[in-house]
Amino acid sequence: MTADTVTDLFEEHRSVLTGVAYRMLGRVADAEDVVQEAWLRWSSADRGDVREPRAFLVTTTTRLAIDRLRHLQSRREAYVGPWLPEPVVTEFGRTVPDSAERAVLAESVSLAVLVVLESLSPLERAVFVLREAFGFPYAEIAAALDRSEPAVRQLAGRAKRHVEERKPRYAVDPAVRRDLTERFLSAAAGGDLEQMLTLLAPDVRLVSDSGGNAKAPRRIIETARKVGRFLVAVGQGWRGTLDVRPLEINGAPALVFSSDGKADTVVQAEVDGGVIQCVYILRNPDKLASLAID
Repeated sequence: MTADTVTDLFEEHRSVLTGVAYRMLGRVADAEDVVQEAWLRWSSADRGDVREPRAFLVTTTTRLAIDRLRHLQSRREAYVGPWLPEPVVTEFGRTVPDSAERAVLAESVSLAVLVVLESLSPLERAVFVLREAFGFPYAEIAAALDRSEPAVRQLAGRAKRHVEERKPRYAVDPAVRRDLTERFLSAAAGGDLEQMLTLLAPDVRLVSDSGGNAKAPRRIIETARKVGRFLVAVGQGWRGTLDVRPLEINGAPALVFSSDGKADTVVQAEVDGGVIQCVYILRNPDKLASLAID
């Protein structure tokens, strides 16, 4: 196998490897580090031992991601305030022509699902990502994780039940979610608390991630009136001081506030039952640095 062939085979599977690593780790930099390490192992592997390049690469990436996730858990326990995944732009465009496939990919990378995945064990998370997001057969997952197929099926069932119990109950039309997001911004920027309250579920939650590196609540805010008051208050600061544009972030509409071309804040609403159930605000500059703002 020539050097060009080795490189071409890796590049053919890079998007899947990056997708697995990001869903496992929730950080772009960590995912890129894992994929880079997978490349080093692939480029130096004994070709006689590699029967299926795709299986080798997915196995290597998954195991590296599990090891890194275990290492990161202690760091996240010391994280200042709530922890949210790093936002990524997910304008799938023509790369995912099938609407059903697009829906699966969008859901598997959503902030709501990634937050739930944080509560799974590294093995459960790996099984869920490989099975639910990428549709890998149980036998292939078992081989990748060096577990029996019955054990993998048990892990998959437990992980799926856990996620299903905690994610939004109903699929939401993107246009409806986009409309609610725009009305939400209008109410916040206009200081219209009563209008804001009509958009929020009674038990709505606001989760803000700053990592202690930007001004943001360090505790989750709950109930419509408390969340509404907070949003109306900060909305006055958004108006006229930051540029705002809608973007698809982690598979759903979001608002990206920027200054001088650099992302300052990402706001996304989790919609269920026609109202906003959770508001995510990301302000940690370390997590926004890689977010491209055209």
